Amino acid sequence: MSATLAEVLRTFGPAYLNQHALSTAQARAWRAIVACRTPALGGQVQQCDRCGREQRLFHSCRNRHCPQCQSGARDAWRQAQLAELLPVPYCHLVFTLPHALNGLAQFHARWVYRTLMQCAAATLTEFAANTRWLGATPAFTLVLHTWTQDLRRHIHVHALMACGGLDDQAQWCTPKRSPTFLFPVHALSKVLRGKFLDALRLAGQAGKLPHDPASTDVARHARLAQLKRHDWVVYAKTPLAGPEVVLDYLSRYTHRVAISNERIVGIDGQGVRLRVRADDHGGKRTVLIDGQDFIARFLQHVLPRGFKRIRHYGLLSPAVKAQKLAAARAALAMPAANEQAREDAAAFLKRVAGIDIACCPHCKLGQWRTTAILPPERAGEHGAIANCRGPP
Repeated sequence: MSATLAEVLRTFGPAYLNQHALSTAQARAWRAIVACRTPALGGQVQQCDRCGREQRLFHSCRNRHCPQCQSGARDAWRQAQLAELLPVPYCHLVFTLPHALNGLAQFHARWVYRTLMQCAAATLTEFAANTRWLGATPAFTLVLHTWTQDLRRHIHVHALMACGGLDDQAQWCTPKRSPTFLFPVHALSKVLRGKFLDALRLAGQAGKLPHDPASTDVARHARLAQLKRHDWVVYAKTPLAGPEVVLDYLSRYTHRVAISNERIVGIDGQGVRLRVRADDHGGKRTVLIDGQDFIARFLQHVLPRGFKRIRHYGLLSPAVKAQKLAAARAALAMPAANEQAREDAAAFLKRVAGIDIACCPHCKLGQWRTTAILPPERAGEHGAIANCRGPP
């Protein structure tokens, strides 16, 4: 029988909390996930105005680490972004940090994540500006992921980039080598490594990494040698064509969380059984992870408070997006943005799939009407959530 992340936290959480302290962000995520869509957050009573059926709907926590909340957030984000796509192929690239930096990320996650995204963005921007490859301002989005299928630390950034850009004369430029080839990945890898190692050296000299596990000169030199010895993995996937395909593809990454409830096969006395990928052909297998170890693995992927894991650059940069996208559309002879792309999720479902979420599924004639407000419950089982606190 399948289980949920909230059930895992309720089952193995007390023992874990007796031995581990949580950061403020981890405590906030924990409380939200356990309370999500339960009486702890309150809700409303709805009644069908035709058949009289009633239903209780409890509020979502809306925490970005909650697997129950991301489906709706993903759909809403997808609709908002549709108007910003251009009618050109898109390339998907992945920038991965070597695991030798995992120890540093454990103590300085914000610095590692931010620096990786900054270095990846600077690398792509520099290659796009080079007339050998493009000679234009690019349009791309970066999405940070930090996990493997079994919740181990694996820090990488997904980049979705338009195959083309806008030059200084407001003309659209296509890639020099081919319409669907942007940059050589080996060259990207070398530049990314150089930028990150320079940033690491400067941060160490400035005392910005006081808890670096490589705390001695010998340890830092050994880590640097290891980081220089291996190529940093940059992977380019097959280019995508068509705005709908591109957005469907990207939205699978933007709101993905470390673990979805669908992959938790079950909970027993031995731990948590988790479904993971077995091969590159879609095969699956089940692994058993100790309950407390599962929680520890999950918590390492809770992002620092306020950290933005989705960032837009070039033509999509918030400071210039309105002006630059309009110029790109003009250069591509593209019609103005379709305001229908900004409709809310309910309207989207009704228009595309013929699903009216306000319609009663029992009589299929009536509409759900709110008849009562349910205040949050703070007692009983849900009161234990308050005991899950981060450091002062």
